[in-house]
Amino acid sequence: MSGSGTVLRRLSAAGSERTVRPGLVALGGMLALASAMGIGRFAYTPILPAMIEALDLSKARAGLIASANFVGYLAGALAAAAPRLPGSRRAWFLGSLLLGAATTAGMGMAGSLPGFLLLRLIGGTASAFVLVLGSALVLDHLTAAGRGSLSALHFAGVGLGIAASAALVTALEKAGADWRMLWLVVGGTAAAVVPLVVWLVPGEATAPRPTSVAAPAARRPSGLGRLALCHGLFGFGYVVTATFLVAVVRASPEAQVLEPAVWLLVGLAALPSTAAWGWAGTRFGPRRAYAAACLLEALGVAAGGLWTTPAGALLAAALLGGTFMGITALGFAAARALAPDDQRRAFALTTAGFGVGQIAGPVMAGLLLDRTGGFAAPSLLAAGALLLAALLITRGCGTSVGGGPNEVG
Repeated sequence: MSGSGTVLRRLSAAGSERTVRPGLVALGGMLALASAMGIGRFAYTPILPAMIEALDLSKARAGLIASANFVGYLAGALAAAAPRLPGSRRAWFLGSLLLGAATTAGMGMAGSLPGFLLLRLIGGTASAFVLVLGSALVLDHLTAAGRGSLSALHFAGVGLGIAASAALVTALEKAGADWRMLWLVVGGTAAAVVPLVVWLVPGEATAPRPTSVAAPAARRPSGLGRLALCHGLFGFGYVVTATFLVAVVRASPEAQVLEPAVWLLVGLAALPSTAAWGWAGTRFGPRRAYAAACLLEALGVAAGGLWTTPAGALLAAALLGGTFMGITALGFAAARALAPDDQRRAFALTTAGFGVGQIAGPVMAGLLLDRTGGFAAPSLLAAGALLLAALLITRGCGTSVGGGPNEVG
């Protein structure tokens, strides 16, 4: 433990005493999310078809491996929201970034289901720490500098990492690389950005947090349970396509030619999505924007399962990439509006709902894929979950909250 503590202290100290430049901080945050989330969390999707073929992996086992990562994410997100962690946020953030890259590369050295499950569990925990603590650190700096609008650049890192890993996997497969080499290279890429993040993201912001308008002291926030349910349905709905999209395209004789492009398109569509849905949330309110994004995503999920043609695959990829990060951000905006004086509880409930949904999604979809032999049943189930989320959030989530503009960060 003393060795790991020394590493954390060194990471915390490195680059922490520099003048803060908001644009560079946002860039560092973008690279961190590209490494931990775009690559560490989502590279499994383009590599999965090669693993299925080489290891004769059933869809149920593939879904179980995906769910292990999401179990880790849920545990990590809740742990990172704890009131006090030993050491600095920056040390935990950078240490988790390194751990996530190591577990990603480690997938190329594992050879059994228990090894895959353990690595993905640890990697999911690390990715949650990077998202929660890294985002808090970056957004504190941007807020202190009066440049909160740069948060869209920070969150664009997820799309950047997805696109980069898709391009890498495609190029390596064309060069004859096996699934092990794919994991080793994407893991190495995730690790390569860590020194840049150390340099770009400094230590804790010192500016005081802005005060908010006081809410009635005795009023208990209402609608949080339903919002958590909505976010759980969203987690279930998006993750089915996010896990199996590339595998389904490879299995389709018509759409197979687009395998190199679909996951790249998901990443490219995700790049501007947070900024676009943030504008929609400010213009129309986060609940209406959330419902609209869920409806669009449901259309894409259904198209991916029922319309196994090039057009259906492209539509599924574009709508998945264009909505899932936006819905995530809008959910947190709605949680802030529901409980401005108890945001920790609001975020914990929302994260828990999302985590449970995305844990259940791959397992259930994998079982249905093995049993039916097609993607229609799991995609329709996922689309139905997204439609229900859209209905519920417009019917009751946050009805006690005014409809003024809400910052999406």
